[in-house]
Amino acid sequence: MNSTPSGPSSAVRFESAARDCAGAQQAGISLGQDPKSIGTGQAEAKVSERSPSGARLRFANVQKSFGVGSDSRVALADVTLAVNAGEFLSIVGPSGCGKSTLLQIAAGLLAPSGGQVLLDEKPVTGPPDHMVYLFQQYSRSLFPWRTALDNVAFAVEHKTSSRTRARKHSRRYLAMVGLGEFDRHYPWQLSGGMQQRVVIARALAAEPHVLLLDEPFSSVDALTRVELHTLILDLWREHGFTIVLVTHDVDEAVFLADRVAVLSQQPSIVLQDIPTELPRPRDPIGTRESARFLALRHELLTTLLGRSRDA
Repeated sequence: MNSTPSGPSSAVRFESAARDCAGAQQAGISLGQDPKSIGTGQAEAKVSERSPSGARLRFANVQKSFGVGSDSRVALADVTLAVNAGEFLSIVGPSGCGKSTLLQIAAGLLAPSGGQVLLDEKPVTGPPDHMVYLFQQYSRSLFPWRTALDNVAFAVEHKTSSRTRARKHSRRYLAMVGLGEFDRHYPWQLSGGMQQRVVIARALAAEPHVLLLDEPFSSVDALTRVELHTLILDLWREHGFTIVLVTHDVDEAVFLADRVAVLSQQPSIVLQDIPTELPRPRDPIGTRESARFLALRHELLTTLLGRSRDA
């Protein structure tokens, strides 16, 4: 069984197919790519291009409210952040503070109630080109009737009339995540960590400039999470795309990112925006044991738990 999405927006196609055909909430969003660039590396060559301001992604006084009248609720009061091209930003905050809402606004899936998000200084009014959104429920975002390879190829096959070309392009990315020998396996034949690697490979196959990660490692065990951290950092270093990660895990946020932004309880504002200043490459054990890592962890937890620094 094969499903090829159709319609004006590849993002809408990707999301709709995942919901309607795979029973998923969302499969992740592969946003616009020139079909002629598939498999040529042309899209990857553009990743390092910067906007005149140096910021690839900017949240400018972003506000979001839900409901009307007495039932209205302000989720985001005023969020301003800038993410430079090739930078890795983590966003942490209390449960329900609007982290995922902010990410969905960045992806063009939700409209802000006020302010705007700019990608290369152009307002985001819909799903932008070369942006990929990875959702947290990876196991539900894979098509159970498709092999690992065909799940990856789904990100680009609607952009080319040649299924062979889409598979050839996708095989490269499956190999990048260490699953080249599992191309004919179905999701149910793979472990949770391997399934998440397929999802990451599918995101890479779209050759993104910006990768939005919505707690993509929250559903795997601790050791697999460490392995996926190393994988995503290796791929980020190799391809140079910009990453924004939303997570509840302070250790994860500090370990992965160049900077960590802390959101308050609703209505949310940015409480802190802290450079991690940890040397790269990061070591899964040594980095977490360093004095700088432990100091950052302490500072962030103090803020999130609402404790006085003098207590």
